[in-house]
Amino acid sequence: MEKFITVFLELPKQSVDQYYIDETFSLINTAGGEVIQTFIQKREVPDVNFAIGKGKVDEILSYSENTEVDGIIFSFDLTPTQMKNWSKVFSGKIIDRTQLILDIFAQRATSNEGKIQVELAQMEYNLPRLVGLGTTLSRLGGGIGTRGPGETKLEMDRRHLREKINKLKKELTKIQKIRETGRKNRQKSDILKIALVGYTNSGKTSLLKKLTKSEIEGEDKLFATLDPVTKKGYHQGISYTVTDTVGFVQNLPHQLVAAFRSTLEEVIYCDLIFHVVDISSPDPLLQVRTVNKVLEELKVQEKPVIMVLNKIDLPHENWVISTLKEDYQCVEISVKENINVEKLKDYIKNFYDI
Repeated sequence: MEKFITVFLELPKQSVDQYYIDETFSLINTAGGEVIQTFIQKREVPDVNFAIGKGKVDEILSYSENTEVDGIIFSFDLTPTQMKNWSKVFSGKIIDRTQLILDIFAQRATSNEGKIQVELAQMEYNLPRLVGLGTTLSRLGGGIGTRGPGETKLEMDRRHLREKINKLKKELTKIQKIRETGRKNRQKSDILKIALVGYTNSGKTSLLKKLTKSEIEGEDKLFATLDPVTKKGYHQGISYTVTDTVGFVQNLPHQLVAAFRSTLEEVIYCDLIFHVVDISSPDPLLQVRTVNKVLEELKVQEKPVIMVLNKIDLPHENWVISTLKEDYQCVEISVKENINVEKLKDYIKNFYDI
């Protein structure tokens, strides 16, 4: 397992709380890494050269010289200049938040469309960072930050990289047309279309299984679902489809939102949204805000939404449920313990009968 130093930068409008730290550690663990030391700095603005101050840079470099470490992972995004400067002073891997998440997506992608989407997002993000990345990657083998179909192409010159990006976009357009045809065929039917959205690891895939009696397995992993999965369900004479979508995290890279827009568009064409929330998480309201931000980008905030408060069997804060009930129609459930799942199905029938 690769060993990493993590760096957090706290700004006036970007706090670093324990929840954010734990989530970053979880992302690193999902990617196959281990955190051995953490550095946090509070600043008014990021340093233009290294994001953090020179004193903290020296402290990190001093620590790395006396410890076996594979790289530094930043909990925020580095500019191309910052990436280049870090690669000059540190011989290991330099990975920022977007690259970390893209790496996980590269591991998770299974369909041709998913692989193209990830490769496209990686290339578009890495294009302006090519100089610093080339320096870092030429010293290192595989592992975190070097995965995905695009890993061997990162040292191409910019012209070839742009040509590859254009080619991938054309391939993606062809696949999207096929998806659009399938979507239009579903639109013609009378079947109610439900989309599951939510924070990663909130229980969407497990709920899909319950609502449709399908055999698909949920996993206790971040980003276990990348490709949208649609299954058919029945309840009291009503037919419906349920589509599982990719989960979200704080500061989900906009390259990913853009690249995965075609799969996220399943939400645009649905009739009803089930927003699944892990009510037992340390900060459910932050999760809700994060998902709502992406829904706003997709311009689907006017769609009818049922807030599905999952994992009600686990310890949770009742005031959070009360707060959500002020703004949303909520159903408290536990997919694992099969609590109120039938009640949620009744909501589907009631919506269909309207």
